[in-house]
Amino acid sequence: MGLSEEELLAAADELLAEEPQLPSPAERARLREAAGITQTRLAAALKTTTQTIKNWENGRSEPRSPRLEAYQRILGGWAVKHPAHGTPTAAPAPQQQKPAPFTRPIAPAPQAQPAAPMPAPTAASTPEPPPLCERSARSLAPSRLPAGEETAPAPLDPRFPSGPLAVLDGEGTAYGIGGIVLDCPATTIVELVEWTLTQSGIGAAKLHRYGTDSDPLIVLTAAAAAKFGLPERLQDRRGLRLPQDHPVVKQVTKAKWQLTQRGFGPWPRIYRKAQGRDRQCVQLAILPWDALDSRSWPGVNEAEMHPADIARVLGIYAQRVITPRGSTAVSGLELMTALRPPTKPVRDEETGNWTRGHHAGSLGTDPLPPAPPEARPEHPVVVSTGWTGGFVNEEAYQWIRDIDLLTGEEAALPYAVGLDLNTAFLASTARLMVGLSEPDHFVRPRFYPKVTGSWLVDLSHIDLDPRLPSPFTPTGRRPTGPAWYQTHTVAYAQELGYDIDILEAYLRRETGAYLDPWHDRLKTAYAQTLADLGVTPDLTDAQFLAAMEVHKQADPAMAAVLAAIKATVKGGIGKLFEGPQGAGYKDGEEWPAMKRPTWAPWIRNAIISKTRVNMHRKLANMAKLTGMYPLAVLSDCVVYPTASTNPLDFLPYAESGKPIPGAFRLGPTPGRTKLEGAQPMTWAVDLMEQGYNPARHIKGDGHDAVMDEGE
Repeated sequence: MGLSEEELLAAADELLAEEPQLPSPAERARLREAAGITQTRLAAALKTTTQTIKNWENGRSEPRSPRLEAYQRILGGWAVKHPAHGTPTAAPAPQQQKPAPFTRPIAPAPQAQPAAPMPAPTAASTPEPPPLCERSARSLAPSRLPAGEETAPAPLDPRFPSGPLAVLDGEGTAYGIGGIVLDCPATTIVELVEWTLTQSGIGAAKLHRYGTDSDPLIVLTAAAAAKFGLPERLQDRRGLRLPQDHPVVKQVTKAKWQLTQRGFGPWPRIYRKAQGRDRQCVQLAILPWDALDSRSWPGVNEAEMHPADIARVLGIYAQRVITPRGSTAVSGLELMTALRPPTKPVRDEETGNWTRGHHAGSLGTDPLPPAPPEARPEHPVVVSTGWTGGFVNEEAYQWIRDIDLLTGEEAALPYAVGLDLNTAFLASTARLMVGLSEPDHFVRPRFYPKVTGSWLVDLSHIDLDPRLPSPFTPTGRRPTGPAWYQTHTVAYAQELGYDIDILEAYLRRETGAYLDPWHDRLKTAYAQTLADLGVTPDLTDAQFLAAMEVHKQADPAMAAVLAAIKATVKGGIGKLFEGPQGAGYKDGEEWPAMKRPTWAPWIRNAIISKTRVNMHRKLANMAKLTGMYPLAVLSDCVVYPTASTNPLDFLPYAESGKPIPGAFRLGPTPGRTKLEGAQPMTWAVDLMEQGYNPARHIKGDGHDAVMDEGE
């Protein structure tokens, strides 16, 4: 049967509508070089980045309209002037190949055979995806490195070729790590979840062989959120979630997907109950709802970053720490569990079947009860028993030296200089033994410095130099009578040569270095990110100080990653003792946080006790080696009166030029020291006279130091 004129014209129009033909990637590079044009100059002409041109010339991505037509015109002109082998060359048609829809593989359970892959969705249910792994033109290399020398990203798991996450814009473009770009056809939240699980290839491998793979994370920009019917701002400012009758929530539940107890808020988790080993869960983060807190993620917002750059920041964090699952505090807590899964597969000797059993060294699946002095006053164990015996008060330093103890010589010095310990709380988690079982009560026990627990002891008789804070209280004031302390605090009193008479104790028989893998992963992430900013362990002390002055300007994106890592440490530790939320709470009621296995205030006590003791030890050694005494201490920052603003002039060094161990030492590793800031001595004295802590304001940049919950 013949075709009508109308059908033939439609076919012609369809042919003309096809994308313009481009030369092969190698030919594109040849033509540009033959014309004597640099990649940077071509990028400027096309209003794009140099990395984009690199991607086009190595075949990792293809241009889109309107740059596609402009690029074709430029290449066509060059082809006429610089033909291959001296003859004009027609632009060859590229070999376009569309991959089959991605099928999300199922990770095999430990000591089990791999399961069959999930079936791909039918054409009727989900549209076939466009090419899977185009590369983004917006992926930026660290500005401190020459173009083309960006540190290569960690290799992706072959089961998750698109990386751990993507940032979705309003045009259906999902930006992943390493420049990956995906086209997302979803028009509803349900379609987005199904596309993510079945076609995107997004996800990340588990961090421990007994753990689970990380759920894929999709970050929604404001335009993407609006496209899916989400409001610009949450009306419920207290609960921070959509109401149950919102159309999007109803849409999710109608499709038989579920939301976690925190509902559809800034970090909604949408899931279905696992079918065997097949986990079906997608994590969303909604940028216009402040999913990324500016304190933890400075500059990581749509006003300051393109979605591709946001994907770069979050992707580096995901590869070095964990795929974000909420705030940095939540991610810090989730990282503990991911590295120490509560269960492992065990074989039933009678039946021969595999089941889940306790994983030694973890906190298990059920929360452990705190001892009464380790709990909060509103905790059920306190209210139900009528406990009145006091509480452990292991908190970070907030101390100011008595102004009457300031000597004339000190007051005459020109400067007050602040020194800050790098991730002091992270350093304290290394080889830290903590309790992993229920507490047992003892009366008049003997003190054992290697037994973790809470001890009731009177340390008020210990008389130390008043120019230093007491190591036994957060205020730095001398204790006034018996009080509850964590093991490290009592052990330090014994180390100083004092007799210890224990009245009572709550001790845990099962202990372990639960936080060791958490410490190791975060320490490595911190060091890698500092190195990307030009601060490496091989620098001299003078070079280190110079590098720290400019490291945040070297690459704002990497500086944001560094801030997020530090926030993960402090926030994760703070979550170990999270209290009840909401005005309607009544003392004695359970609250959600205390039902977590990671609600473990005795672990937080151990971290802070060890950190405060370490700080006092350095302060005492500084006094012995240099005769210097601090003006104030706030958490991990100490302020000294000095004759110079350069720490090299007053920190203790041996004749060989090496720093003397035991005191403050400069360097980028956790527990080492950096310069926090310097101000006139008169400024510090004025604050002290008013009762303010100079360490809180020593930076002088308008941003006061903040006592984080983890501190």
